[in-house]
Amino acid sequence: MDLAIEALDVVKAFGQGTSAVRALDNVSVGIRRGEFFTLLGPSGCGKTTLLRLIAGFEAPTSGQILLDGADITALPPNRRPVNTVFQSYALFPHLTVAQNVAFGMEMQGRPKAEVAQRTERMLALVRLDALAARKIGQLSGGQQQRVALARALAPEPRVLLLDEPLSALDLKLRREMQGELKRLQQETGITFIFVTHDQEEALTMSDRIAVMQSGRVQQVGAPRDIYTKPVNRFVADFIGETNFLEAVGEAAGWRLACGVLIPGTATPGQRATLALRPEHLRPAPETGDLPLPARMERAVYSGTDTHWHLRLSCGTALTLRRPNSDAATAAPPNPGTDITLGLNPALVQRLED
Repeated sequence: MDLAIEALDVVKAFGQGTSAVRALDNVSVGIRRGEFFTLLGPSGCGKTTLLRLIAGFEAPTSGQILLDGADITALPPNRRPVNTVFQSYALFPHLTVAQNVAFGMEMQGRPKAEVAQRTERMLALVRLDALAARKIGQLSGGQQQRVALARALAPEPRVLLLDEPLSALDLKLRREMQGELKRLQQETGITFIFVTHDQEEALTMSDRIAVMQSGRVQQVGAPRDIYTKPVNRFVADFIGETNFLEAVGEAAGWRLACGVLIPGTATPGQRATLALRPEHLRPAPETGDLPLPARMERAVYSGTDTHWHLRLSCGTALTLRRPNSDAATAAPPNPGTDITLGLNPALVQRLED
């Protein structure tokens, strides 16, 4: 496997003795050359700490960071062929757009002609060549973000680190910039390592995702695999919406508290948590479905979809998601209505704790 970055058994502890906090707890992950790789997780999970270790802004307590197979753990940031785009962009307000893009290359002592040519190319790449002479204060937030990207890409780093660079943008602009980031990564072929707590960003842009919790990597995989085959309850709960059903094993499968039996291999008496995505529930049973009695509590319209919030007889809450694209889609039942849902047993997944 052609890896650009490897973290090997990395530990990062802040503090001393019994009061030390492990921000990273024996993290090992390999990031392939030329891929868009996302570190995803809630605040405090260790994703930004791992990014800072790759950049050289922090040193690991133990473990190694490799770049193209070479150990760079002890190298200072200025000796690593790695650039970072920060959440704040960190642009120079007294310089023009072109001067900001050229700055890093000038600090490297590159020839003026090369700097000028590369600056022009980068501004064209981020579609800001017409704004080269403007000052930073004359740009919108999205334009400033593009300048930060052009400046980081200009020296041709082998790896580009992005620390939640879209979080300050409004929703529409953030979605537009997601597409731009992916385009830039594909056109340049540079390895992008992106940090976010936004699941939609991770799913729409990434080649692979590492889901982190409490300083550990819970799962690494392609977006579809992370979403459809979560390895444990945390990943299933953090990525998208999930219905959790508590069950007890029987000889023929898993018995829900409401009495429905999900066929499968189970150990009698063993307790388990089953997961079912809201889009995998149906408003009425179809061929091969199990009937699942429920009571309608409320419907929430969200533009593209309507979410039905229901409750089983045993008290378990469920969400069913229906697309609004079909003009023939029936209106949801009134609150308090008893209905029978359709549950495809093949779409139910047993989770580890």
